[in-house]
Amino acid sequence: GLKIGSLVAPVWPPTGGGAAMDPGAGRGKFLEAVEKACKIGANLRRWGFRPSGVIRIDSATGVSEWAEGDSEAHTQAIADTFRQAAAVASQYGESLAAEGEICWGGMHSWKKMVRLLELADKPNLGFQADMAHTLLYTLGYNAPEDRLLPEGFAFDDPAKLDAAYQQVADALRPWTIDFHVAQNDATVFGSGSHDKTGRHCQVSDPNGKLDIVKHAGFWLRNADGNLTRRCEHICWDGCMFPNAMLEDPKTWNTILDAMIKVRDAHGWN
Repeated sequence: GLKIGSLVAPVWPPTGGGAAMDPGAGRGKFLEAVEKACKIGANLRRWGFRPSGVIRIDSATGVSEWAEGDSEAHTQAIADTFRQAAAVASQYGESLAAEGEICWGGMHSWKKMVRLLELADKPNLGFQADMAHTLLYTLGYNAPEDRLLPEGFAFDDPAKLDAAYQQVADALRPWTIDFHVAQNDATVFGSGSHDKTGRHCQVSDPNGKLDIVKHAGFWLRNADGNLTRRCEHICWDGCMFPNAMLEDPKTWNTILDAMIKVRDAHGWN
């Protein structure tokens, strides 16, 4: 009964990868990391454990590094690296999904993410939509020029939140090939070498800003309400939970309950 879905390519410098913005050695390391994940993914499929899923990537470049100097040239370099990475992935029958997070240069706002995907323009390169991270896109945390909700938004106007979140989803849904169910309290968090990004919190967190089942539908259904049927599985992203919380069965029962509700509302078999 074991089934494995999407994998993460270790594209970051601390794990042996390299910055996608670097057209030299960094790009080479980035491509090596992508190929490593693709080989593993292909083997899992061959062994019958992995019926669906993508390889998750990001630019492995901080926003401050991206903004230093010629940011347009940096975006072009990232797009070129992604294009080459997609070519590598195609050799293994894999697709790549860039996870939109505010901490990755060239991907740190919804508009910049759309442009990067347009520039790369590869059929097996898409977007991994995480509900927590994409909420931060509406706030323009690292790109105030692209914010959709007003500064200091108190999350006391559900219609305004829905309109902003819908705009982000409408823009990125055409590329969305993988999906993370998540909750977010509209704050940021970073630890270790990971820059600040959208904070994941528990399903039942009283400060959570998302209606998980409703807002999941913004990604899993087209603007006309019909299912996209592009994501064959969904996963929960709660990577910022402390170990004690992860070891508590109640945590997982709550998560699974939320995911089953999403599946019941937006699944098809």
